[in-house]
Amino acid sequence: MNILILNPILYTADNNKIPKVNSIKDCMIYNMALGLKNLGHDITLLAAKEYQPVREEAYDFNVLFLKSHFPKVFLPEVLPLQLGLWKYLRKNKEHFDLIISSETFSFSSFFASVIAPGKTLIWHELTGHNNKFHQIPSKLWYNVIARMFMSKTLVVGRSGTAKEFISKYLKNVSGIWVDHGVNIEKFKYSMVKKSNFIVVSQLIARKNISSIIIKYAKFIQRWEQYKNIKLLIAGRGEEEAALKKRVADLNLGFLPHSELNKYVSESYASLIDTKRDLNIVSIPESIVSGTPVVTNMVSPLASFINSNKLGIAQKEWDEYALDEIVKNNALYVNNCVMFRNEMSNESASKKMVNIFESKQKFSKIN
Repeated sequence: MNILILNPILYTADNNKIPKVNSIKDCMIYNMALGLKNLGHDITLLAAKEYQPVREEAYDFNVLFLKSHFPKVFLPEVLPLQLGLWKYLRKNKEHFDLIISSETFSFSSFFASVIAPGKTLIWHELTGHNNKFHQIPSKLWYNVIARMFMSKTLVVGRSGTAKEFISKYLKNVSGIWVDHGVNIEKFKYSMVKKSNFIVVSQLIARKNISSIIIKYAKFIQRWEQYKNIKLLIAGRGEEEAALKKRVADLNLGFLPHSELNKYVSESYASLIDTKRDLNIVSIPESIVSGTPVVTNMVSPLASFINSNKLGIAQKEWDEYALDEIVKNNALYVNNCVMFRNEMSNESASKKMVNIFESKQKFSKIN
């Protein structure tokens, strides 16, 4: 199939600042597109020009960057408006067999749903209303725009929580949800663990790293047999210096990102206690590395982790969760390795295409 992927926002912008990058090849949507290409499909990825890398690079498929209009009103890091997309879709809609558009609350999904509703699949990630302007624009969009113009468009959630949220507003929602895949060729796994926990994260306030350190400190203080277990922290950010100063007396190590997979794969668990996140990249990457995850319920994958025993997800996890993950580590590790292939880019891409093709066949029959 000829597949068009509409994903204007390639990276999360912290403090409304779009990061300048040398390459987009490490972003999740690029690797998802690569998974579709590996299945034999012809791919075009369309993103906002504001996310174009600083350096020119060659891509594995067609990548287009379109200018965003009225950026002071429609912020490119929140709700980019690309007027050129309307013209592009009108001109090229017959060329594509499938259009995958990110998020219901986006102009890209609105344009695609109006111009080519039967070919469009909205891949929905949000699990609640956007908080901008007291949620008013978000609620208006879902209750008015989505209901009026997207009712015929197929929607696939990126998590069970996202599926439940969008089902409140649209009826044509798949019962199967599809998360981002992982390029598993980049991630080796290990069944043998060292006496480590690991945190892979930006060292910024909303990631709540200090909370993890407090829980870890209680863990090694409560049980004598765990005093030699180390907490490794991999990441950069504005809180790095303060964290290093604060934990000088604890058994912590701060790591560069080089050889990161080796450290993740050899740790008892990856630890997460974020205050706010839609998509935590380190969760699927940890699982395919054979390393279970201990997280709070903020992650949309929390229920998935618990139901498949890929780690522990609790509203307020504590030192007892760390005790459990160490005691029964072999069980959790084995489950992660068993799920490895199911979390690949190719597997996620195949699920997406199968959902769309099944819907097309059903529509023809009826």
